[in-house]
Amino acid sequence: MTWINKKKQGGVALGLGTPLQIAAFLAVLVLGAGLALSLNGYWVFVLAQVALLAIVGVGLNVLIGLTGQMSFGHVGFYAIGAYTVAILTTKAGVSFWVAWPIAAALGAVCGALLALPALRVKGPYLAMITIAFGFIVEHGIVEAGALTGGQNGIMGISGPVLGGLAQGERAMALLAIAAAGLALALYAWLACGTWGAAMRAVRDAETAAESIGLNPLVIKTVAFALSALCAAAAGALFAPLSGFVTPHTFGFAQSILFVLVVMLGGAGSVAGPMIGAVIVGLLPELLSGLEEYRLLFFGVLLLVVLWAAPDGVAGMLRRFQSLLRPGLRPTLQRPSCADVIPDVMPDAGAVAGSASAPSSMRVDEAPALPPRVRLPLTARGLSMRFGGVRAVSDLYFEAPAAAVTSLIGPNGAGKSTALNMLGGFYQPTEGDFALGGETLTGLDAMRIARRGVARSYQTSQLFGSLSVLDNVVLALHRGRLGPLLGSTGRLDPALTARAVELIRWCGYTGHPRTLAADLPHVDRRLVEIARALAADPEALLLDEPAAGLSREDKERLGTLLRRIADAGVTVLLVEHDMALVMGISDQVVVLDAGVRLAVGTPAQVQADPAVQQAYLGETLEGGSEPRAADSTGTGQGREMLGVGALVAGYGAEPVLHGIDLQVRQGEVVALLGANGAGKSTLMKALAGLHRPVQGGIHLEGLELKNFGAEQVVARGVVLVPEGRQVFPELSVLDNIRLGAFLQPADRDARVEEQLRRFPRLRDRLHQRAGLLSGGEQQMLAIARALMARPRILLLDEPSLGLAPKVIAELFAALDQLRREGMTLLLVDQMAGLALALADRAYVIEGGRVVAQGTAADIAADGALAQAYLGQQAKSTPMPA
Repeated sequence: MTWINKKKQGGVALGLGTPLQIAAFLAVLVLGAGLALSLNGYWVFVLAQVALLAIVGVGLNVLIGLTGQMSFGHVGFYAIGAYTVAILTTKAGVSFWVAWPIAAALGAVCGALLALPALRVKGPYLAMITIAFGFIVEHGIVEAGALTGGQNGIMGISGPVLGGLAQGERAMALLAIAAAGLALALYAWLACGTWGAAMRAVRDAETAAESIGLNPLVIKTVAFALSALCAAAAGALFAPLSGFVTPHTFGFAQSILFVLVVMLGGAGSVAGPMIGAVIVGLLPELLSGLEEYRLLFFGVLLLVVLWAAPDGVAGMLRRFQSLLRPGLRPTLQRPSCADVIPDVMPDAGAVAGSASAPSSMRVDEAPALPPRVRLPLTARGLSMRFGGVRAVSDLYFEAPAAAVTSLIGPNGAGKSTALNMLGGFYQPTEGDFALGGETLTGLDAMRIARRGVARSYQTSQLFGSLSVLDNVVLALHRGRLGPLLGSTGRLDPALTARAVELIRWCGYTGHPRTLAADLPHVDRRLVEIARALAADPEALLLDEPAAGLSREDKERLGTLLRRIADAGVTVLLVEHDMALVMGISDQVVVLDAGVRLAVGTPAQVQADPAVQQAYLGETLEGGSEPRAADSTGTGQGREMLGVGALVAGYGAEPVLHGIDLQVRQGEVVALLGANGAGKSTLMKALAGLHRPVQGGIHLEGLELKNFGAEQVVARGVVLVPEGRQVFPELSVLDNIRLGAFLQPADRDARVEEQLRRFPRLRDRLHQRAGLLSGGEQQMLAIARALMARPRILLLDEPSLGLAPKVIAELFAALDQLRREGMTLLLVDQMAGLALALADRAYVIEGGRVVAQGTAADIAADGALAQAYLGQQAKSTPMPA
């Protein structure tokens, strides 16, 4: 059910449902109460058990449906509630009405205490901890025999009398039904309030939640405590309902049934626990003849539901309703409560753009971010080590307020590491940084966000189950969520009006009620920036915001970033699109191998020889020049690999726009261009790892475009991927042998051949590959690829992150492969090295080939410097 009511006075949604839905809900409760008063004792007990399952299901729905945490140990809280009531009422003489809230509170405390260590792990580890908790409680009850009765349990537990209305099982059934109704209503209120939105945010993108000031550990701990409270409250009702409790009543199988209630009904939906409780509670009674196969039956049922209806029965009913009546809003509300939007929202028909179409990135001129004086961001000697690797070393710079400062550098330069230190996601090994006069070093991401440092991410991290509006409204609070069941913070007309104004100012023209998960790529970028600006930050950190955008949208993004800076915000930008960087930056800081190489205006860094050297690279050891055309005829042989009009991408906007290239037998061809130009996407397409949208890929006339990666390898096109990607838990020898998986003949002889080619590997043959240095791992990756007997070897950034001496050794090995007649297609950030090895080269910019020719011709062509350093470097040739 929707459980949402939009109150016209003031436009505040109360989260309790429309009058019709409230009436239907109350009718179900009245029906349950009537059955409890009229059925025989057996079915009254069954009815009460269904209500108890619903209560526990509501609690687990908070944990699973809202925060995405899994628990298989809730039977432990159920047992704590049952034994607390049993002990207090039989041994201490306490009234049930006093014992019940004590039991629920004790369960909540135990849940919070368990959450503190448990929620520091995720996935199966969290599940294992909760399973262990359930076993500990069960065996603890057995061992504490003096208090709990041990194996014999506690007998003679009596329940309350509801005046002249009911007593015994009927009274407990009425109480259970009333408690289930209250739990469902409170869950609806929580789910559609500010805390519910924060829980979903933590589930969808925990890192991004920290960056808007939310505390994931506190939010998940509260969810765990609420979930445990519901389980304990249900267990407290179970004790007088059954009249006795024993340890074996609370076995692991009961926890499985609790989880089934949520999964079958529909995690995250209000009606889900009620539907699941009816299925789990009544189905065994209807199939009583199959009692011994009950768990097997439920296991099969769960598999069927997850396959046919991954959102549970509630989700399946919601989809059926939308199919039968597509013009009406579903009454089984999506878990996001995405339509809880006050009357201040514009009419859907008045909104420019649809809920699904991209915004085309219009930048609104309304003053949504009013100018004010803000604080600069300063880095003072920042250093960061990962083991023996020094990612950033002694970094100094100041990003002034009301200006755009860009961090640029080749792959592996340390840009993202620096940004993560400034955002609080990494703690610097040395040095510090400050916002204005306040040192922020040592603070975590949440506290830094609350101090006024906002950020976006290289891969957009929106809260997908929340609407665009909710993403921004939640950020407006800067981590202050208000009362647990409060919704005014989420639905306040002033806040929603402010959020709408802000997303329009950032250029989003779609409907604010659209779920963030349904947004196209360009809109995700805009909404993420709007969310970052929602807290009116002092500084804004942006990690490659232009990635995947069209040229037109990049220009509009540049306009938006300039307007943000003009409003006084300190903008720190990491970006690979040099045209964008050079066009909007007031200051550019250049990093290379973690060290600050240069700082200055765009014109100054473009003209700096050291910057050009860092981007375009050095030549092979010995000062070899870029190779001239081969007079022996190499490079004039038959075509080995042909690519024609290739288009590929990861969303609505292609990354590659009609790429044409040719590689001849025995030739070395280099693909050059700045980060984000599309080189790695092209290599993945050639290797069968990414399916192109259109165009052709031919290996000696054989079409490869529709082949999978294993089929491409079998035909002789083998990729050495960026980042090496060796199998870290396997030995060096096993890694090399796996390369011969499709070519097993003469495997041992070919292993010996690779060890002669890379002598370093022989000494480490039986070491785990994950313990090798970066250079040794790169050698291993190439040796593994050569074991597949490639006809053409694709190398993606082989020099990335390696020391100069290791690079020279590696390229000497590649040069030897060239001399042996191996056909190579090479992508490398060190343009000088690549050109010294290559016969021909292609320069790619913005997913298009902008220059091609011999290595010497490309080295002298200004297009190479333009692709790496932006338009103003057009006439600057590559340094010798």
